[in-house]
Amino acid sequence: MEIDLQINATHVIPVIPENQVLNNTSVIIKDGRILDMLPTDEANKKYNARTTHNLDRHILMPGLINAHTHAAMNLFRGYADDMPLMSWLQDYIWPLEQKWLSSDFVYDGALLACAEMLRGGTTCFADMYFFPDCTARAAEQSGMRATIGLISVDFASAYAQNAQDYLQKGLQVHDQLRGNPLIKTMFAPHGPYTVSDKPLEKIATLAEELDLTIHIHLHEIADEIQQSLQKYKLRPIERLQKLGLLTPRLIAVHMTQLEADEISLCAEAGVSVVHCPESNLKLASGFCPTHDLVEAGINVALGTDSAASNNDLDMFGEMRTAALLTKGISQNASAGQAADILKMATLNGARTLGLDDHIGSIEKNKFADLIAIEIDNIESLPLYNPISHVVYSSNRQQVTDVWVAGRPIIKDRTLLTLDINELSQTARNWQQKISS
Repeated sequence: MEIDLQINATHVIPVIPENQVLNNTSVIIKDGRILDMLPTDEANKKYNARTTHNLDRHILMPGLINAHTHAAMNLFRGYADDMPLMSWLQDYIWPLEQKWLSSDFVYDGALLACAEMLRGGTTCFADMYFFPDCTARAAEQSGMRATIGLISVDFASAYAQNAQDYLQKGLQVHDQLRGNPLIKTMFAPHGPYTVSDKPLEKIATLAEELDLTIHIHLHEIADEIQQSLQKYKLRPIERLQKLGLLTPRLIAVHMTQLEADEISLCAEAGVSVVHCPESNLKLASGFCPTHDLVEAGINVALGTDSAASNNDLDMFGEMRTAALLTKGISQNASAGQAADILKMATLNGARTLGLDDHIGSIEKNKFADLIAIEIDNIESLPLYNPISHVVYSSNRQQVTDVWVAGRPIIKDRTLLTLDINELSQTARNWQQKISS
């Protein structure tokens, strides 16, 4: 049978079935989708591939899914460090955005982020930022998959003047991207402390009408809870429930300030949670109780947050940190097992974005969003358990190849869709302007 691509790998981690590794296995790709997965000696007899890619010293696995980013903020990487969230936002980031925010800023920053993510094995990301059309354009140019947040806040910016303007412009972006094979949209109210009741109620209604998810920072820091209690006499989750947002459409990001009844409430509502361990640690925001969330049956994904608060978009780092943090917080060494953490960074992320029928695991009929990790080096040997190796030992420099819908995006560590030298110069130009 004629096929487009046959990838032969020493080890394949399909994610589904869970906690399994297939050795000397081939993934068969036709029209951008996975047609078959079988032992390589059988594949060689059954299929005639236009292109064959041999990964003799590699792990082949699904592309990583970064379920929470602010991609354009790559241009603020390292500008303001070592301070709590509200000081970081109010004293540094928001003033910077008032001065520099523009469509060019967002497009250039998002391109830089896409290059970083792809080189680190991330094939899909969820974004929340101003000028979402520019982030979508950058993602499409880079060849990666993205779910773009239609941001909403109450205050004016260079992008929109008020809550109604944000929603109107967001709906225009949604219409422009309708039918795009790589780019989806979601509503993205920034947070309970920056979006008032009426816009949130409107978003809840529109999300139902358009069948979109709602991506929001929630219970990120203790001060957020206190502000909500003072202003609304409700904790933020209670307020969202009252406004009709606590549904399976809700993607709650951070969730470091949770009580037991709130975990139960989110589990009953079918809410997904995005855990951003390194950003939360750096901003001293608190700890997301991922073990308790998983035990309650809540879908938990992983995100990096922005390079301004992390300071990278490295999902390998997030996996390792998430695994170790879960063990430390729960005082349970068996919590946060490698296979579960890997699932958070792949299939759970896809489920969060409503894409689990299409990506997140190596299964027949899913898109061939795949990455190859080289493991035949001194830092990776010996190798006993490839899944453990990915979570605890591997790093993004080991990613050699990336495919999105069967299309090669990175080949032998070379990014094929973007000019790295040009991006580097663009970043330097912005650095010079911002620091002057």
